[in-house]
Amino acid sequence: MHKPSSDTQLDRSVTLVQLTLFGTGSILGAGIYVLIGKVAGEAGIYTPMAFLLAAAIAAVTAFSYAEVSARYPRSAGEATYVLAAFQRPWLATLVGYAIVLTGIVSSATLANGFVGYSQQLLPLPALPLIVIPVALIGLVAIWGIRQSMVAAAVVTLIEIGGLLLVIAVAKDSLLTLPTQWPNLVPAINQVNSLAIISGCTLAFYAFIGFEDMVNVAEEVVEPRKNLPKAILLAFFMATSLYVIVAVLAVLALPMQQLVASEAPFATLMEIYGYSPTLISLVSLIAIINGALVQVIMASRVLYGLARQGGAPSYLASVNPTTRTPVIATVLVTLIVAVLALLFPLASLAKMTSIIVLAVFVLVNVSLIKIKIDDDKSPESFAVPLFVPFGGALLSAALLLMAIFA
Repeated sequence: MHKPSSDTQLDRSVTLVQLTLFGTGSILGAGIYVLIGKVAGEAGIYTPMAFLLAAAIAAVTAFSYAEVSARYPRSAGEATYVLAAFQRPWLATLVGYAIVLTGIVSSATLANGFVGYSQQLLPLPALPLIVIPVALIGLVAIWGIRQSMVAAAVVTLIEIGGLLLVIAVAKDSLLTLPTQWPNLVPAINQVNSLAIISGCTLAFYAFIGFEDMVNVAEEVVEPRKNLPKAILLAFFMATSLYVIVAVLAVLALPMQQLVASEAPFATLMEIYGYSPTLISLVSLIAIINGALVQVIMASRVLYGLARQGGAPSYLASVNPTTRTPVIATVLVTLIVAVLALLFPLASLAKMTSIIVLAVFVLVNVSLIKIKIDDDKSPESFAVPLFVPFGGALLSAALLLMAIFA
């Protein structure tokens, strides 16, 4: 049996297609299956506009991540960027642990969500419905990055297929778009603006996930070229699906029903005479995929922190057989299981979003300083200076709204 070795390198085998699907799955997560109704509760018929505004705001930071990942394609991405900009190891370490925390809490929240969905299909107690899926997720993450990426890619395709199924079932509603379009475009007044902004702050959380991609940088083939491409491809694939599904939802479902439903797509399938079981199963698969992506991400950040001296050195050990950071992955998996079993994580989930927005501000500010200090842009991808300025300001504005809302 091989001993984990700090000399063993991570397996650099992740292709552009695999990374794009990994990122798309991370962004889509399971949120889209329940979030539409919540956003509609704030923005009403203007829900598609709320998603478009959220996409525009998130896109600015996605472009910043695309450049900074081309400059520094390493695990513990955000911590690396902050360290490169400010030369403050304590700040970089703090950012790294913040990212680990978001991954662990997000995964635990998804594990709790798995219980609620699966108990509708299989009446079992919470303990096995948390422990068994989390253990399987940990095993897949340990097994190898190639296997993890293939699993994440397959599940992402299933999840996209579920959304395409919903679109196909309710396609007649989309045919009414030319006549309904004037109703979806708001008149500019204070009431409509506040409704759209309120919906936007919720919808923004649906776009969180592209930042996870930078933390598998050391396992990506030609990362300086492929990371920026994959970030932007995944972001715009997810955005396209969100906007189409948002338009479909407000056209196909009565607004009161859309707002009240905990599973809007299952409700929509029932209205059109189809069983909601299949879409419920897709939701469960999406939850598993979201949790797997978060476990992979958090373990890679711990590995990167340990490499930089910000975490115990044993967390940087890579098993020579699997070429994965086994100890870091086991630790993350155990904490996920404990949190999922012990805590209702609704308030922690909101805190996760606040931490991510704070990190977005720091990453954008880091890129501003890096670009000012070093005017030599990477050959593979670069953005104008106003992009990280815009990303910092927009992320800070949403952060304040999230804190004081």
